[in-house]
Amino acid sequence: MALYQIRQYQERDHKHVVDLFSSGIKEHIPAAFRYTLLLPKTLLFLFAAPLTIVLASGSWLLAVVCIFFLLLLLRFLAGQPFKEYVAMCLQTDMADITKSYLNAHGSFWVAESGGQVVGIVAALPVKESPSGRKQLQLFHLSVSSQCRGQGIAKALVRTVLQFARDQGYMDVVLETSIIQQGAMTLYEAMGFQRTGKNLENSIIKWLIGFFLFRFTYAFPSAQEHEL
Repeated sequence: MALYQIRQYQERDHKHVVDLFSSGIKEHIPAAFRYTLLLPKTLLFLFAAPLTIVLASGSWLLAVVCIFFLLLLLRFLAGQPFKEYVAMCLQTDMADITKSYLNAHGSFWVAESGGQVVGIVAALPVKESPSGRKQLQLFHLSVSSQCRGQGIAKALVRTVLQFARDQGYMDVVLETSIIQQGAMTLYEAMGFQRTGKNLENSIIKWLIGFFLFRFTYAFPSAQEHEL
């Protein structure tokens, strides 16, 4: 028997939902730092910059200090996309969830366990879908770190898929970052296909190698109709 229930969002959930959303996004920052640190261009820079200092000044101490500050800068840059995303959402869709989702022909669900919100997911119609296909976009899938491994994320995604099927959508689409390997594994295991990659127009995101994958779940009836 499931130790949680999935239900539609209510106004009393707002603080818990926002806290879960914010912490869930920001917990990817350490992984983003590690990912950025291992990029070839990063390793080359971390080697070249201190070496240049040693050759120019002859000071190994200065080179070590340089590496230390470069790592601090890299850690700061790696966290920026996630912090900026949280700040943007808290001022837009997450500021009024009822208005942004429930009153906009979409929906927002929470997973509740022991009277606490432990998971969230949202969905909205895609306004300008390609080829005139009726598409629903999945947003903000997150599960509390203390409640993972119970199938909550899968249940939330299935809730979105069932909602889309009932509403006559042809596809469910979503975007997730290269950093979120666990999410990508989950989506692929549930039948989503990678359908694109997008490097956002940002110097910081280019520097840290941050880009988004686009996933699509096409319902079998939609595929058969096309054939």
